[in-house]
Amino acid sequence: MDEDKDETAKTVAVIVAHPDDETLWAGGILLSYTLWDVFILSLCRGSDADRAPKFFKVLNNLNAQGAIGDLDDGVEQLPLAEEEVEEAILTLLPAKHYDLLITHNPNGEYTRHLRHEETSKAVIQLWDKGKIKTKELWTFAYDDAKKQHLPQPQLTATAYFQLPKKTWETKYHIIETVYGFTKDSWEAKTTPKAEAFWKFSSSAEAKEWLEKGGIAG
Repeated sequence: MDEDKDETAKTVAVIVAHPDDETLWAGGILLSYTLWDVFILSLCRGSDADRAPKFFKVLNNLNAQGAIGDLDDGVEQLPLAEEEVEEAILTLLPAKHYDLLITHNPNGEYTRHLRHEETSKAVIQLWDKGKIKTKELWTFAYDDAKKQHLPQPQLTATAYFQLPKKTWETKYHIIETVYGFTKDSWEAKTTPKAEAFWKFSSSAEAKEWLEKGGIAG
């Protein structure tokens, strides 16, 4: 966890599609960087009577503020209009300038979930348009090799953090006990013991990467 360890205070926005994405893909980082002032935005499940209340309990566990939207998240996963996703972010995000934004990968973290992909694209495009501002963007760096295995952090990512045992146990506790996923659930089995991110310091760089499909290299 010492790699690229940054103990300075930062304003951080974590923008994800669903309650639990913040914990699965970045929970260890959020638990470790105690000086960060964190706002977590989940774009879906605001009307979910089970998941939404749990999300606000998780915010307390992560020492964060947050909000939850209610974009369509039906099983058919019909594509959403880009404008709808962007507007949801702009409406729910309390500030428009942060030191760091963290969000999904344009390819998602596994094969495949449209809402993850749409969220990533919206964040990058809003940054490129100047509608939200940040000094740096991190996107999750995980892959399931087209469903050949559970999502795993990419060793080639810009930043790779091996989580200390106690940090991972706290993260797993949130997934299993607070969110209520059983030990044999996909979420519990997936909960990464390391976290990886692609890092960008300019919107032009991120936009070019997006246009390549979020593919490294």
